[in-house]
Formats: sequence, structure tokens, C-alpha cells
Amino acid sequence: MMKKVIYSLLIILKLKLMIKKLLTALFIIFVLSSCAVVKEYEKVYLNDPDMALADRKADKTITTFHSYREAAVGANGGKTGGGCGCN
Repeated sequence: MMKKVIYSLLIILKLKLMIKKLLTALFIIFVLSSCAVVKEYEKVYLNDPDMALADRKADKTITTFHSYREAAVGANGGKTGGGCGCN
């Protein structure tokens, strides 16, 4: 009876070790496969203005519209003035 318990514990430990090795190998494969070589002529697309994290022109227009509508011009760093849109 004791031999069966020890044998089953050894099997469980071996399975855990195999799973750990498998997960480590999968992680290494995932990390290495996520690297990409970018050719010189493809780097133009990395600096595309549409990929910038700043506000786009359309977003700035909407922000300006909302600030005029709410009579809060100047709160967004723009010119100060009345809510009528006359700066």
C-alpha cells in the first residue's frame, strides 16, 4: 500500500515538472516569435501621423466646438473669450 502511494506521488511530481518545462518552453517560443525585423523602407509607416498618440485634427475640432458650446473657452489651453465664439 505504501509503495502505491509513493509511486503515485512520484508520478504527480514528474507531471508537475513536465508541465512547468512545457510552459517555460511555450513562453520562450512566444517571446522569441513576437520579435520582428523591420526593413528600412517599411519604417516610413511606423512614423505615420495617424499612429500618433496625441489628439488628431478631428478631435481638436470637436474639443473646440464643445468648449465654445459650453462657454468655457480657455479651459483647454486656448484663447480666453466669451461663449459666443468671439475671441
